[in-house]
Amino acid sequence: MSDTHTSVARQVKQTLHLWVLSVRDMLASAGPVLLLALGLLGAAYWWLDPQPPRTVTLATGPAGSAYADFGQRYAQALARDGIRVQLLATDGPLANLQALREGRADVAFVRGGSDDMSRDASAGIMSLGALFYEPLWLFYRPQTLQAPVNGATSEARLTPLTSLTQLRGLRVNVDKAGSGGPVLLQRLLEANGLTLDDITASHLPPPDAAHALLTSQLDVIVLVTAPESPVVQGLLQQPGIALADLPQADALARHFPFLQTVSLPRGMVDLARDLPPDDIGLLAATTALLTHEDTHPALRQLFAQAAQQIHGGSGWFNGARDFPNTRTSELPVSPEGDRAINGTPPFWQRYLPFWASNLLERMWLVIGGLIVLLLPLSRVVPPLYTYRVRQRVFRWYARLQAVEARMNEDDAEPSELLNELDELDRVASQITVPLAHADELYALRSNIEKTRRRLLTRKGGAPQA
Repeated sequence: MSDTHTSVARQVKQTLHLWVLSVRDMLASAGPVLLLALGLLGAAYWWLDPQPPRTVTLATGPAGSAYADFGQRYAQALARDGIRVQLLATDGPLANLQALREGRADVAFVRGGSDDMSRDASAGIMSLGALFYEPLWLFYRPQTLQAPVNGATSEARLTPLTSLTQLRGLRVNVDKAGSGGPVLLQRLLEANGLTLDDITASHLPPPDAAHALLTSQLDVIVLVTAPESPVVQGLLQQPGIALADLPQADALARHFPFLQTVSLPRGMVDLARDLPPDDIGLLAATTALLTHEDTHPALRQLFAQAAQQIHGGSGWFNGARDFPNTRTSELPVSPEGDRAINGTPPFWQRYLPFWASNLLERMWLVIGGLIVLLLPLSRVVPPLYTYRVRQRVFRWYARLQAVEARMNEDDAEPSELLNELDELDRVASQITVPLAHADELYALRSNIEKTRRRLLTRKGGAPQA
């Protein structure tokens, strides 16, 4: 039994030794090709930088605004993919645009018409798509627009606010300086032959302005914000406060291409109370999600995809899937935004986590190129492997040739040559090669034996069996 165990152990040892040698030869043969592939892949990874930063800054707006609420929703959406969104509170769209220009924000909500953006496209600022309408809300107290009846000031009737020219001489809050509201209203007033000097302008934040309107400290407040704004929601249901209907909205929209005409449908605010009691025509600007070309493409893609989820439903002024869109953007739309809005996402995004999907999307072209490059290079691996295996055998032929050369010398000692042949045979018997190359090993040992026989013949002795 012990002999059997010893034989089995020897066979296992030889098998393991042969396997280790084969793996070593294969790695040595394929090593240069693998190193080249890994080097090219590493260089491409460094150059493409497929994995985005884990923190991104989004410029929103004042606390309590619709922008601030949307910012929280984007932060929650990106947190599911391990991205932390830092919300940068500002005075409004104009301040958001400035933060984007200065590099203090990576992404920002910016309303159309907030500023002249003709130079921003060349500076690398681009759009991820238009998100929603922000109507121009003119809330006023009807009592301030009383008109005398038949010239008698004691009798007056309420006159609705239907034209911006009626703002002359009134106390009007035009929103904070960084909100973009003052700039927009100034352009609209100039189109009506007025300036900000023709009104008593103030720059209170929306909550304070609403309180001042309710306490008769203001006559009109101007807001440019989404209907989700808590201030808008409150004023629309406040008795004694009216919302201006602008019959000239179509004409103003023709003068200012960044404006659209929208309608607040009857009963949209409260169906049970029939608020508003009639359709109200409004002017509206379109708010877009802007970013910079230096922002990582994967982050731009995540924001564009989140916009589909957050703004894709129906609203007060739009139907389902009207937003996000690329039709009303003042700036070029980034490829990520265009693909998310108008294209079809790759199928693997439905099955892979974000980091893996992003890595595949950024690197697939490089991986394909490497495969094309390595296919012809891989053809050299089998010959290299064969050469390394055969070299374990063939390198001893040099020593055998040296023995044969010394046999022809006159002063050669046959005994020394025999000892050297014995040593060479001992070494050859310990060489391990795959079965496919066993014939070459046996050929070496056969040639050693032939040389020994010739040497013994010259020595005059009988050949060994």
